[in-house]
Amino acid sequence: MALKVLRNTRQFNQVYKRGQSIVNKQVVLYYMKNHLGENQVGFSVSKKVGNAVTRNRVKRLMKEVYRLYHNQLKQGYDLVFVARVRTKDASYGAIEKAMLDCFKKAQILKEK
Repeated sequence: MALKVLRNTRQFNQVYKRGQSIVNKQVVLYYMKNHLGENQVGFSVSKKVGNAVTRNRVKRLMKEVYRLYHNQLKQGYDLVFVARVRTKDASYGAIEKAMLDCFKKAQILKEK
């Protein structure tokens, strides 16, 4: 299954304005229902996080966590992950823990 990605500023802004947010030390998750029957995801890493190499590393780690857990998420949501400044020094495990925490708080993790 290919990753459905939010691509343009309008899509991101719609999720920021209409959606809800969950915040923790590493990431902020904005989410809202999209009525498409599948999830669309976007990743945002500000220049405050670091140089291009650092930002791309953080984005790759967040994408990998999402890739591993997307089958365990409820479908029909637009999700935008925003990396916070603390994320630049974070390990994969810390980012994974933070994103799972966001999924649980947003109640979009499927019941087992």
